[in-house]
Amino acid sequence: MMSPIGVFDSGYGGLTILRQIKAMLPQYDYLYLGDNARAPYGTRSFEVVYEFTLQAVRKLFDMGCQLVILGCNTASAKALRSIQQNDLPGIDPERRVLGIIRPTAECIGDITLSRHVGIVATPGTIKSNTYALEIAKLHPDIKVTGEACPMWVPLVENYEFDSPGADYFVEKSIGNLLRHDSEIDTIILGCTHYPLLMDKILKYTPRTVRVVSQGEYVASSLKDYLNRHPEMEQRLSQGSTTRFLTTEEPSTFNSSASIFMGDSTISAERITLG
Repeated sequence: MMSPIGVFDSGYGGLTILRQIKAMLPQYDYLYLGDNARAPYGTRSFEVVYEFTLQAVRKLFDMGCQLVILGCNTASAKALRSIQQNDLPGIDPERRVLGIIRPTAECIGDITLSRHVGIVATPGTIKSNTYALEIAKLHPDIKVTGEACPMWVPLVENYEFDSPGADYFVEKSIGNLLRHDSEIDTIILGCTHYPLLMDKILKYTPRTVRVVSQGEYVASSLKDYLNRHPEMEQRLSQGSTTRFLTTEEPSTFNSSASIFMGDSTISAERITLG
C-alpha cells in the first residue's frame, strides 16, 4: 500500500517546501494538496483556517498518508496545535501532522549573532505572533520584530515577482522592518511564497543581514525527525513518486506549480474538500 508523505498548503507556496524536501529525501513518495480554490488563507479567521486545514489533513489521511507536513505558515500558525492536540487522538494517534514554523525557530539561535531577528510574513501569520512565541520558547534572549507584507503573495501569484512593482513593495517592507529595529542581523521569510521574491529581497537587504528561507531547514528537520522515529519511517513508501492534488482547475495549477517547483511536467488532479 502507498503511504506517501503528505504536504499541504492553501496555495502554491508549499511547493517551495516540497521542492527542498524532495531534494534532501528523494526516495519517498509524496502527495501534495493545494487548496487553491479557497486560497489565500492569510486573511481568514483562525476558525476557518482550522476547519479548512482539518479537511485537507483528513483527505490526505484517507489517501494513505501517515505523516502530513503543513507546508503553510498560516495553517501552521492557526491550525496545527488544535489538530495535534484535539483531532489526531480521535482520528489515529499513530499518525502525525507537523508544521514548518518550529523547524525555522529551532535553527535561528545558531544563525543570529546580534540576537535581533526580523520576520516578514502575511498579516495572518504576523497577527498570530506564532514565530515570536516559538522563538521565545527556544531562545528567550532573541528579540523578534515582525512586518506584515500583504502585497507580496499577490505579486508572486500574479507572476509580478520580477516587476518594478515588486521592487516598490519589497523595498518598502524591508525598510519598515529595519526602521523598527536597526540591530536586526537575520530576516526569516515567514511565507513559503517569498523565495520567489528572493532576488528583490536581497537587493534591498543590507549585506550584513542574513535572509533565511524555510525550505532547507524544514527538510533537514524532517530528515532528523525520521531518523529519530524509525517506527514512522518504516511506514512510509519509497517509490520516488510525486502526485499533485488541487481544489482548483488542474491546468491553472499546473502552470503556476511549474514555476514554484522548477518542473514543467506537473500534472495535477482535481479534488473537492469539505
